[in-house]
Amino acid sequence: MATDVAPPRVQQPETFQLGSHTLTSRLIVGTGKYASYALMADALAESGTECVTVAVRRERLVNERGENILDHLDVSRYLLLPNTAGCFSAEDAVRVARLGREILLGLENPGADWVKLEVLGDSRTLLPDPVATLAATEQLVAEGFQVLCYTTDDPVSAKRLKEAGATSVMPAGSPIGSGQGILNPNNIRICLEYLKEDDPDYPVIVDAGVGTASDVTQAMELGVDGVLLNTGIAHAADPLRMARAMKAGVEAGRDAWLAGRIPKKLYATASSPETGTIAAKPR
Repeated sequence: MATDVAPPRVQQPETFQLGSHTLTSRLIVGTGKYASYALMADALAESGTECVTVAVRRERLVNERGENILDHLDVSRYLLLPNTAGCFSAEDAVRVARLGREILLGLENPGADWVKLEVLGDSRTLLPDPVATLAATEQLVAEGFQVLCYTTDDPVSAKRLKEAGATSVMPAGSPIGSGQGILNPNNIRICLEYLKEDDPDYPVIVDAGVGTASDVTQAMELGVDGVLLNTGIAHAADPLRMARAMKAGVEAGRDAWLAGRIPKKLYATASSPETGTIAAKPR
């Protein structure tokens, strides 16, 4: 006699809003530093990302071999996020952002309306210039850009950038490309508190410094909405395997954050009951 079996529960993928764009993957991946564009394309596919960031700068997306990176990116699959990497003044960053918008408008890619803003203050540390970053944010917001703003983990700077109209504030876990992971989790927590105080859905993304999957998981367990990385995959001994690990790290960290970890205690707490009877041993 046949019995009714409940159909398996299908869990709908969780989405999050980043400006006017809706994403499923919370991992945003850069396209630089790979040994080849072919390897880059394979790593992006393994990472499960839906959004990739592309440095515009003066190279106009062409490498030393004359290859155009856009020939290796499926613009129907990925939302492209142009960035202003390598800019050291607000004026230069604004100019590069405009250039990125023009390039993507020609591709009819939805990413043409936004920019990942970087305005660096020092070539050794690649730390952002807080004054120039704020000025560039204000200018680009006035020009209609959705600005995803790279900054330090300073909560006051983060709050100022949000007030200036940044679509997302992206505090660094540690210096760009350093692989040091999340150096100051308490500052990230305070950034989250300040940025989400009046808007719990305001997107906060850790950008820079993560080197391995555990760094990504730690960032997500703090409650951030996503992680943006490049070097951790591109310079791994096995970029494809690391791309898969980063994907899993984001998913595990997000699940752990939503699940709610147990509080940390100074002393042990028995996991088995201390009272009651012991069940008789079966004969």
